Amino acid sequence: MPVFLLLYNIFTRSYYLAIRIAAAWNPKARLWIRGRRNQFSRIEAAYRSDEGRSTVWMHCASLGEFEQGRFLLERIKSTFPGVRIVITFFSPSGYEVMKDYSGADHVFYLPMFNKRSASRFIDIIQPSLVLWIKYDYWYHYLTELKRRNIPLLLISAIFQKHQPFFKWYGSLYKKMLQCFTWLFVQTPESATRLKAIGFSGNVTVNGDTRFDRVIDIAENFREAPGIREFCGDQNVIVAGSTWLEDEEELAHYVRSNPHIRFIIAPHEIEETRLQEIEKLLKHTARYSQWMTNRQSTAHILIIDNMGMLSRLYYYADIAYVGGGFGDEGVHNMLEAAVYGKPMVIGPVFNQFREAIDLLEEGAAITINNALELENTLNELLEKKEDYRERSEAAKHYVYAKKGATLNILNYIQENRLLIS
Repeated sequence: MPVFLLLYNIFTRSYYLAIRIAAAWNPKARLWIRGRRNQFSRIEAAYRSDEGRSTVWMHCASLGEFEQGRFLLERIKSTFPGVRIVITFFSPSGYEVMKDYSGADHVFYLPMFNKRSASRFIDIIQPSLVLWIKYDYWYHYLTELKRRNIPLLLISAIFQKHQPFFKWYGSLYKKMLQCFTWLFVQTPESATRLKAIGFSGNVTVNGDTRFDRVIDIAENFREAPGIREFCGDQNVIVAGSTWLEDEEELAHYVRSNPHIRFIIAPHEIEETRLQEIEKLLKHTARYSQWMTNRQSTAHILIIDNMGMLSRLYYYADIAYVGGGFGDEGVHNMLEAAVYGKPMVIGPVFNQFREAIDLLEEGAAITINNALELENTLNELLEKKEDYRERSEAAKHYVYAKKGATLNILNYIQENRLLIS
C-alpha cells in the first residue's frame, strides 16, 4: 500500500474515533455517530421497494453545498422525470435539516469512508450519474466510482494554492481528481492551478450554481408567513447567519433604535444559541411565539427555524450578513444581493470571491466594529441616492452571473449521461 494511502486510512480511522469520543459531550458529534449506526440496514430496506430506475446521486458536505447543487438537481429531475434522486451529507447540519426534502427519493448520511463501505454503498444505490458538490473528497468513494466507469461530475469547485493538490505531498489528492469525468470550476484561477498539475482537457470555468438558485428563489418568491405583519411600515434590518460575535456588534444599535424592526436569523438554532441572543437583546420574540401571539410589542424577531432566510432578505431595507467576525468568514451574501439589498459584513471575507466582488461593486460595505456599523447603517437609511446605487449594483451582480446550472445540464444531455 502506498505510504500516502496508508496515512490517509490511518487519518480517517482516527477521525472516526475522535468523533466517537466527542459524542460524549458534543451534540453534533452524537448526531454524526447515531446517524451512521446500522445505516446499511436502513439503506437496503429503502431500496428493496425502489428498484429499476436510473439513479442520480448528489453528495454534499453540508447545507451550504446542498443549496449549491439543489437547483441543478431539480432541473435534472424535471428534465429526466423517471430518475431516482439520492442525496448524501457528511455533516449533521446538512442532513438534519434536509432529511425530509421532498425533491429526493432518499437522503442519507454518507457511510463511513473505508473501501468496504464505499463499495457496499455504491453496490446498493447503483448510480448512473454522480454529482460531487464543490469539495469533501473521499478517496475510496471516488476511486470506486472511477473503477466502475460511473460518470462523476465536480460541481462549482474552487481550487486555491494552499490546498494539498498543489503540494509535494499531494499525489493522493491528484489521484482523486483523476476520478472525475469533468470538473466545473468557479474561477479562471482555479482552472489555471489545475492546468499546472496536468488537468485541462476536462475542466470548464463555469461559475457558481448558487447564482441560479437564488435567482430562482427570487423569481418564484413566496411570502414568509407573519413577516410582513411584523415589519409593518417600519425600516427593517435582517441579520442573517449570525454568530454571537455578530450579535454583540449589532447589540448597541439594536437597543438604540426601537423604531426599527430587526429580524435575526442565527446560523445555528440550538436552544443555547437562542438564549444567548435573548440575554444580549431585550424586547425580542421568537418566530414560533410570534406566530401564535402576534400582539407582542417586540421589535426584534428571532428566527428559530431553518430554511426561511432566503425569503427573509426580501423584507429588508438593509441586510447584515453574519460570519464576518469569525475565523471562517462571511456567509452567503447572494441570498440578499438577488433582491437588491445593500449589505453590511464583518472584516473576515477575503476567502470569498462574491464578497470581494460585491464590495468592489459598491453593493456591500465592510465594518470593523460597532461604531462603524452604526454609522454605516444610519448613512444607508439616510442617503437615498447612495442606497439606490448600492441596491442596483447588488442585483445586477447576481443576474450577470446566471447560467452555470444550464451549462451543466447541457453537458449531461449532450453526453447522454442520463437517457430519458
